[in-house]
Amino acid sequence: MNIADKTSADSSAVNYRDMANAVRALAMDAVEKAKSGHPGMPMGMADVAAVLFKRFMNIDPSRPDWADRDRFVLSAGHGSMLQYAVHYLLGYDDMGIDQLKSFRQLGARTAGHPEYGHALGIETTTGPLGQGISTAVGMAIAEKLLAARFGDDLVNHYTYVIAGDGCLMEGISHEAIDLAGHLKLGKLIVLWDDNEISIDGPTSLATSTDQVKRFDASGWHVSKVDGHDPAAIEKAIEAARAVTDKPSMIACRTVIGFGAPTRAGTAKAHGEPLGAEEIKGAREKLGWSYEPFVVPEPILSAWREISSRGAATRAAWSARVKASPKGGAFEAQVATDLPADFVAKMNAYKQELSTTAPKVATRKASEMVLGVVNAATELTLGGSADLTHSNYTVTKGQRSVTPTDFTGRYMHYGVREHGMAAAMNGIALHKGFIPYGGTFMVFTDYARGAMRLSALMEQRVVYVMTHDSIGLGEDGPTHQPVEHLAMLRATPNTLVFRPADPVETAECWLIALETKDAPSVLALSRQAVPTLRTTHTEENLSAKGAYVLREAEGGKRDVTLIGTGTELELAVKAADILAKEGIRAAVVSMPCWELFASQDAAYRASVLGSAPRVAIEAASGLGWERWTGDKGAFIGMTGFGASAPAPQLYEHFGITAEKMADAARRVMA
Repeated sequence: MNIADKTSADSSAVNYRDMANAVRALAMDAVEKAKSGHPGMPMGMADVAAVLFKRFMNIDPSRPDWADRDRFVLSAGHGSMLQYAVHYLLGYDDMGIDQLKSFRQLGARTAGHPEYGHALGIETTTGPLGQGISTAVGMAIAEKLLAARFGDDLVNHYTYVIAGDGCLMEGISHEAIDLAGHLKLGKLIVLWDDNEISIDGPTSLATSTDQVKRFDASGWHVSKVDGHDPAAIEKAIEAARAVTDKPSMIACRTVIGFGAPTRAGTAKAHGEPLGAEEIKGAREKLGWSYEPFVVPEPILSAWREISSRGAATRAAWSARVKASPKGGAFEAQVATDLPADFVAKMNAYKQELSTTAPKVATRKASEMVLGVVNAATELTLGGSADLTHSNYTVTKGQRSVTPTDFTGRYMHYGVREHGMAAAMNGIALHKGFIPYGGTFMVFTDYARGAMRLSALMEQRVVYVMTHDSIGLGEDGPTHQPVEHLAMLRATPNTLVFRPADPVETAECWLIALETKDAPSVLALSRQAVPTLRTTHTEENLSAKGAYVLREAEGGKRDVTLIGTGTELELAVKAADILAKEGIRAAVVSMPCWELFASQDAAYRASVLGSAPRVAIEAASGLGWERWTGDKGAFIGMTGFGASAPAPQLYEHFGITAEKMADAARRVMA
């Protein structure tokens, strides 16, 4: 029988307090040894964690990638020793006692905050407050989407979150809470560590929000509980699981640093070691007489029984998958591998684009490419932050996901750019879908925190960022991105694509979808551009980051003109102007800096050449000297934009073919 279906009487023999005290002891010992860390939250929420794992969680540490496992997200990531202690107690292969003793040390799996991929069983990287709960919303969305397709016999798991006061103060939490309530994510349960303490002191210094009423107003099932009463905690989680049409928030009133004789209930318990005397007093108060890092066998066995139960549950589930007529399709969906014929279909469409040579905005080209993508695979899950018909992110036949129908493949995230990005992280982490979502390029500022985590966690999330320059025109400088490309290009493990025409747009989409270990940003235009690549190539030229679009006559260059996006057309025109003067200019397209930087030196040299270089891009020039060299020139933005039709803005700011030709003459002088 599944433990989550047992009665309270069945589990009444388990000493929850002893199990919780093991977590408390390991947390305070590890923080003390490291002379760094946060003991307060693990000690305060240990009772909640003990009940949650002993009574409800379905996990199998021997198969941490089990598709139907419950997800546990420690949104209050500073309390990472709670998760590491639990993982040691459960018996994760990579979390021996030596790892706890090496907490926060170089090379250890026990990083200061939980990091996805750094240790088994960590579902998402947390630490930036609010990200965990928001990412968990994406996981719950993915669960509900898969259940709608394959049934609850194959997909039937919960997402549990431990969140702190700080998580709920962060603005992203409002976006996530609102979205989760609207979508009726009944298998999302948030356990709020309501300890009324922040770093500065009591939370009353900065907030008086009634969080229970806030969640209730957003469509959540809510309850309050004594976070140190195991029976009450158990009853509250049971009640939350019984509510199927709402996510649940349980306010767990706790004492931070529970058991510490002088620091419990104070800010001093939050973010520093307790000290030898305080730990000695805590051991006495908790009745924990064991040496540091020692957990007696009976208590360790009680924790390990959770893992044994999970292994049995997983085995029964695996048998159901094998017997199910949907089992093969489910496993293929969760594997999230593109179909075998996907590249061929994309190349065929790329050839069609070269032949028909449409003149469209790259955002429109993206929509055209997505029509092919979404017809070729069921893996993609689209969406937009309330800009669907500006981003062009929905395609023919792509139905919306609604609170009552999760069979669709298009998410309406609302005006929640940050929440959208975090939810897409959760969807990607969960597995089963490749999420893409759109907004205006300038609003990468709003989504930045979650986009950075996409990169840190090496997740395949595709950001469709349209209206990518002053070319958006009349909406003015508030909506015209200038510094954003530089910011995104400075972010490690992020592929930033700025395609110049429909063919490059198709190539960049293919790269983004094939790249499993990094997010991609597609910077797309509002204004139309001609198709520059009218001769088909089977090779994906954009995959090298930059390539020679047009070589100088005779192969001998006087100057090299480099462009991206909508400005590549200007580079071609500048080359034509120079050609009339007998100046031999090569034109280089550079849709992705990151991919170009990863090529070998010989290829980079063959593209850039030895002649002087001029680059053009309707954005900040920061970083372009890497490609133009000290003697090169850059044509672009030096400040914010203005409100006017796009052609007037390009003239006003000097981003023209004539100005590029002038710069070429100067660097050649």
